[in-house]
Amino acid sequence: MDWREFAVHMATMSRSFLAGDTVPVTLDKITAAAVELVEGCDAAGILVLRKGRAESLAPTERLVTESDRLQESLAEGPCFDAARHGHPAFRIRDVSTETVRWRAFAPEAHRLGIGSMMGFLLYTDDRHDLGALNLYSRKPGAFTDDSETAGWMLASHAATALATAHEHASMRRAIDTRHTIGEALGILMAQHHITEEDAFDTLRRYSQEKNVKLRDVAQQVCDKGTL
Repeated sequence: MDWREFAVHMATMSRSFLAGDTVPVTLDKITAAAVELVEGCDAAGILVLRKGRAESLAPTERLVTESDRLQESLAEGPCFDAARHGHPAFRIRDVSTETVRWRAFAPEAHRLGIGSMMGFLLYTDDRHDLGALNLYSRKPGAFTDDSETAGWMLASHAATALATAHEHASMRRAIDTRHTIGEALGILMAQHHITEEDAFDTLRRYSQEKNVKLRDVAQQVCDKGTL
């Protein structure tokens, strides 16, 4: 691997990651970069576990999604375990020989056409475990020490990019919520000739009584013109 060329690619990708407008766009760039930059990688994707269910994000091809679904249905497999138990990395030289650790998964993965696999946990802090970046090859022994080093570097950049994307998304949601609540307050004030404080108390009380988020209550007022 030409590490000088790799470094140039990574610098370009880092700027590209931060330019992503949404989390899905950022994820697509991450997995595409894995296929382009990591030696031996034929396909890539991100597996996230949410409430015990596996979710495939930004798969570069169908093989990734099929592998994720297989691991979810069997409740075993390297990507599934990495995301569930927080294993920092795994590298499997030949999937067909992994019948001890993953007795059910290994033969099925081999039938899918997977030869070797490699994956890296993606996380940004103690509160946000973002799953695992998983790399696939159709050939056994495709991933080298250099491949693993490159994967680690990409995963590190990916985690930073994801954190930034999530932060931007959170900020946009906060701004949207503020606008929605402001509009709802204006509607209630005009309808009932009450102060802004009284209108907010009305929204908050309704939210608590109905066990509905304040933003959703405000959206209802905006959509229907009333509670």
